[in-house]
Amino acid sequence: MAEIDFPAEIKALRATYISIERVSEVDKLKEDIEDLSDQAGAPNLWDDPAAAQKVTSRLSHAQSKLEKLENLLARIDDLEVLVELAQDEGDADSLAEAAKELPALQKSLQDLEITTLLSGEYDEREAVITIRAGAGGVDAADFAEMLLRMYLRWAERHGYPTAVLDTSYAEEAGLKSATFEVKAPYAFGTLSVEAGTHRLVRISPFDNQGRRQTSFAAVEVIPLIEQTDSIEVPDNEIRVDVFRSSGPGGQSVNTTDSAVRLTHIPTGTVVSMQNEKSQLQNRAAAMRVLQSRLLLLKKAEENAEKKALAGDVKASWGDQMRSYVLNPYQMVKDLRTLHEVGSTAAVLDGEIDDFIDAGIRWRADNRNAAAAQ
Repeated sequence: MAEIDFPAEIKALRATYISIERVSEVDKLKEDIEDLSDQAGAPNLWDDPAAAQKVTSRLSHAQSKLEKLENLLARIDDLEVLVELAQDEGDADSLAEAAKELPALQKSLQDLEITTLLSGEYDEREAVITIRAGAGGVDAADFAEMLLRMYLRWAERHGYPTAVLDTSYAEEAGLKSATFEVKAPYAFGTLSVEAGTHRLVRISPFDNQGRRQTSFAAVEVIPLIEQTDSIEVPDNEIRVDVFRSSGPGGQSVNTTDSAVRLTHIPTGTVVSMQNEKSQLQNRAAAMRVLQSRLLLLKKAEENAEKKALAGDVKASWGDQMRSYVLNPYQMVKDLRTLHEVGSTAAVLDGEIDDFIDAGIRWRADNRNAAAAQ
């Protein structure tokens, strides 16, 4: 094994840490924690549960970020002391321990560095994700359900709360579409790189001749609306339809008209919700998602960046951003970043952090290149 130049490696770790600390604005972060702690300690905090949830979530995120920074600095200091003592005393075991800690520290710094790249206008928001089956018939519907599970498993691995707002089941198997929330700070900035067309290649379990099938699903990611965004939607611009919720195969699972479909007449934007128990709850959830989509449309018109914000996703040949190949070989490859892995089962079980990280870096590089022009 090649000898490690510990002084040079530790110097590089400190340089990376300093750049992360600078971008993280530690002094402001501490001020935010103090302010959020005061809000969290208010006696009437839980009079508005939704607002309380946002305060406590943001406080937890800020505290976690500061704790990670402080812990990383302490680990770098400890590594430096360990190496100095080991080298002075000729302690091979301690040097081996230091050699093991070095790549772990590098990985931790890389992970934290990713969060500093989430600086878009809405990156700190919670996210609303919609998955739609595209070309490919029943295989596409099944793929849409696979993607829903993948993202829910990813959120579960990170301890992020989720809420499935709407599921429209296909006739034979899988989903026509599904909409869910990821209730965590920076969920939009993190998951927005997942927006686009996903492509699946496999032997179709629905083809009695065992032929290989290519199918597509579209992923849309939008930031969750906040009260401060002031998106006013007049009642006369919305058509409200109510219907009975349904389960797999079109089977009715509700004997009352609790499901709600909102249509924004000027833009043709349609949002359906059926997973809450009451019509009132479904309408509130649908309105929240509708306002989020209209916010993006408004900003897109102002900035002429509709494709960049919401994506022009066709879910068909020619515009896919990631391929999941299960046959004749095993591979998941992102066609933008060129990141690829062979463990398809792990990816579909929610192990997508490396794809997300590569996507965030790819997006940041593109933004920097555009700014430099």
